Amino acid sequence: MESQVRGGTRWKRFAVVMVPSVAATAAIGVALAQGALAASFSVSGQSFKVTADRLEGDGFAQYGALDEGYTLKGDKTVHPVAVSSFQHANITNMCQSVVTPGIPVLGSVSLVLTAGNSGTPVKADNIYIDVADLNADATFKNIDIGVAAKDASKGPGMKGHGEQANPFGFAQQADKAILTDVKQTAWATTAGTFKLSGLKMSLHQGVKECY
Repeated sequence: MESQVRGGTRWKRFAVVMVPSVAATAAIGVALAQGALAASFSVSGQSFKVTADRLEGDGFAQYGALDEGYTLKGDKTVHPVAVSSFQHANITNMCQSVVTPGIPVLGSVSLVLTAGNSGTPVKADNIYIDVADLNADATFKNIDIGVAAKDASKGPGMKGHGEQANPFGFAQQADKAILTDVKQTAWATTAGTFKLSGLKMSLHQGVKECY
């Protein structure tokens, strides 16, 4: 069946592309009204950008893994990532953006989410960030480098649930990690609890990213 066309825009295809992100954000708003959120962010085979003025985390561990995903056409993709995990994290002035390209007539549409910029930081427990690229100033307390991923006991443990990571592979851990001026590209973020104070979401025609 052909997608319905109104004013030149294939709205059915637009909805398929954009509704999951918008619906997820609406769910975030409902959960925030209740005080906390168990969250998983991944964008159908797309990477997304994240910035923060400061990320201060207790119980840090990092190890390598492979992320599986699917493109908007349904093709399977695999991406090498460094999984950064924290037992507890406070994030100041967080911005997250994802660009969906190739929407008929509109071209690219950007989803931008900001939080933790009104004096109360974003708070997360048991958070995992699947990072492809990271730039930041970092300070670590009591860091151990070169432990096996399965033996990294300071963090929340490996994800599990079919995660593609070698439990005997290289990992590092620390009692505390402080990152400032953070700019990173990630493929997924999951957290046991993710509380976003001052949450704001906006959609923009064209490319609008956090950096």
